[in-house]
Amino acid sequence: MSLRVFGLVLALGVEAAVTTCRSPGEADRSTPASAEPAATVELAAADTSSLTAREHREWSTYVSELLAPCPDQPVSIAQCVREARPCKACGPAAAFLVRQVQKGQPRSKVEAAYRIRFAADKVRAIDLSGSPSKGPDHAVVTLVEWADFECPFCGAASPVLDQKVEAFPGKVRLVFKNYPLSSHPHAETAARAAVAAKRQGKFWEMHHALFAAQETGLEKSRILKLARSIGLDLQKFQADLESEAVADDVARDRRAADALELSGTPLIYVNGRHFDLDYFGISEDLDDWISLEVELKTGQKVKPIALEPPATASAFASAGSPPPPASGAKVSPDRKPAPPAPSGR
Repeated sequence: MSLRVFGLVLALGVEAAVTTCRSPGEADRSTPASAEPAATVELAAADTSSLTAREHREWSTYVSELLAPCPDQPVSIAQCVREARPCKACGPAAAFLVRQVQKGQPRSKVEAAYRIRFAADKVRAIDLSGSPSKGPDHAVVTLVEWADFECPFCGAASPVLDQKVEAFPGKVRLVFKNYPLSSHPHAETAARAAVAAKRQGKFWEMHHALFAAQETGLEKSRILKLARSIGLDLQKFQADLESEAVADDVARDRRAADALELSGTPLIYVNGRHFDLDYFGISEDLDDWISLEVELKTGQKVKPIALEPPATASAFASAGSPPPPASGAKVSPDRKPAPPAPSGR
């Protein structure tokens, strides 16, 4: 599919499966759902009115069998809510499972999604020093994205992530890290260009310009034109582009993602927790994640400000560049190439 058609599909809001561009032969992780329970559960913390009878029984199984999100409360989610245990995440966990059941996910994926979202051991420490960011430095919620400027799915996700800073004013910080895939011939140069632009205080201008120029190509000559268009000192830019220091910055970002076992781009973390695009949609689900993070950390219930979908026009985009996704569209990440098979020697 061409980038032009891909952009059109996203703009129309077509719901694509949240999968990644996988290596050949990579299997689906899902497994059949378990048998339905005989009884149903009612919890004031979760609105189950939209569930069918079958879905309600399925949800009842999850809240009765899955442990509460807080490690110091070794009881089920349902018991945690009923007894008002000191775990602020129990009610939201029950509500989260309502949404997972409504998606029709098999049990294996529901339980995996629950662990990704709530398990204490899923939070990772991420070094943010030196990485470009927008939003308050001490924001309640920090989004960290690793991306490849030649990855069309990163290009589609970028304006959506940008808008989270605006949709939750003062609450969200967006941090960018490079991960140029070896399968994209100009990705390394583009990543270095972004870092070189950062050294002149124009990282985000170059970031947007590179994504906007995806369809016309990111050859070095094109990147130099972008640098000129955003007002960079070209002599300094070219020197930085080829410098070992800039290459080291890109390599540092790549190593950090490798430590997190990155399998595709974009890779997104929210307050140190992986927002796995195999399980979650980048627009609506991410809004829910951010809202809950704010609530758990501050006690405030917040909703995102309704914004227009990201503008398709860009000062740096060529005619015919693909539009960003509609607010409800889902994004499929690019996969890292599979490692070579053992030689047998």
